[in-house]
Amino acid sequence: MTDQPSQSPDPQQPPGYGQAPDPQQPPGYGQAPGYQQAPGYQQQPYQQAPGYQQGYSNEMSPPDQRMWAMLTHLGGILFGFLAPLIIWLVMKDRGAYVNGQSKEALNFQLTMLIGSVIGWILTAIVIGFVIVFAIWILIIVFSILAALAANKGENYRYPLTIRMVK
Repeated sequence: MTDQPSQSPDPQQPPGYGQAPDPQQPPGYGQAPGYQQAPGYQQQPYQQAPGYQQGYSNEMSPPDQRMWAMLTHLGGILFGFLAPLIIWLVMKDRGAYVNGQSKEALNFQLTMLIGSVIGWILTAIVIGFVIVFAIWILIIVFSILAALAANKGENYRYPLTIRMVK
């Protein structure tokens, strides 16, 4: 018999190659039981993908800004103030042009919403139907004019608009 002192394994040290893991010790985070890192291995530092720069701008190109500005004006015809509101909230930091035009469309649609509510209240008197019809025509005509201007990259200011969103 040999009288070698019994060495208890170090609980911080994973078992060596070919040794069974200690069933009392759970494996390290992200390591399978019995895993041992190769000597001399170091984790590689994070490198940014080529083509991206540290100060990457989130701004859209001018054609994209014109497209979104046109969509915000046309969306008002179908969805009222919701289309300009959603586009403004999502795209306002992506370019000055789309920010300005979506705010303009939102202000116009909110003004027309106020006019429509007043018109529907006045439907008890016949004049309310005329007001609602006139507002519907104004929305279609001015939204198309604004969309055409936005497609050219021109700033469009709606007439008859209360500027609520600045």
